[in-house]
Amino acid sequence: MEDMLPKGWEMIDVIMAMAAIAAFLVVLAVWNAALSRDPMQGRIKALQERREALRAGFIAPQKRRSTIKKMKGVGTMRQVVDKLKLMQGQQTKKAQTKLMNAGWRNKDAIIIYLFFKLVMPFLMVLMVVIFVFGFKMFADKPMMEILVSLGAVLVGFMGPDLFIKNAISKRQLAMRKALPDALDLMVICAEAGLTLDSALARVAKELGKTFPELADEFSLASIELGFLTDRRLALINLAERTGMQDIKAVVTTLIQTEKYGTPLANSLRVLSAEFRNERLMKAEEKAARLPAVMTIPLILFILPVLFVVLLGPATCQISDNFINR
Repeated sequence: MEDMLPKGWEMIDVIMAMAAIAAFLVVLAVWNAALSRDPMQGRIKALQERREALRAGFIAPQKRRSTIKKMKGVGTMRQVVDKLKLMQGQQTKKAQTKLMNAGWRNKDAIIIYLFFKLVMPFLMVLMVVIFVFGFKMFADKPMMEILVSLGAVLVGFMGPDLFIKNAISKRQLAMRKALPDALDLMVICAEAGLTLDSALARVAKELGKTFPELADEFSLASIELGFLTDRRLALINLAERTGMQDIKAVVTTLIQTEKYGTPLANSLRVLSAEFRNERLMKAEEKAARLPAVMTIPLILFILPVLFVVLLGPATCQISDNFINR
């Protein structure tokens, strides 16, 4: 085991480093838990910018609109991306869809993503050259140098995609948990006589503190319903931004309701019941899978401690008896 450590390192150094990292993570977690923050902070400003952009799109002349687009940029990153022509191709459109699903709808998000997608492998290679070959961290261990180098390059290539994928999964999970409650509130709003855009705005206001992700999407959908000429396009944009099958089903129901004039409250009530049952089934599935998941931690961590507690006093007593004899 000690042969795999960097040159000049001992096992006590590794333990101390891991303890320091664990202490830092604990302090960071406590700080984030104790720090009270508004979940809608920053989202309201983004929604206001979207409202102003839609208003400018309908009111401003065509020349003014093109000038506004040219003024926006991210400086050096945009210049690098434009020179290398990274914005072309189908992969860019797929990346834009992923960024929207992660909640980053800013036009500069795709520039930042493509820039880091290009730069990250070179940065990781530079770090490997400095630490592994410069400081000789794994001197006389050529296999470890090769493994660390390949791992760093792989992290550089896959790091941005994994980061976005993790953000998408967390955001969709939060919205999936909030969707049944949001549909119940929409049923109440529809029965009270509110229109669809007013109902979405009201539900977003009620869910802003507890479920800011879904409230953000509903607020933006309400704004687009009020500005876009085709209301069906605003609902389709809601489904594309989230990338969730559940919200796509809700959007399909809303489109059919507006097209055929069917009662909105009844359709939303049925969808809410279905999503609530689905959420309950997933919770039951996780509960049923829990014994199998807890087997390995039970064997590795709980049973050894239990044996020490139960057999420790008897072992000490037997040892004392042998020593006295």
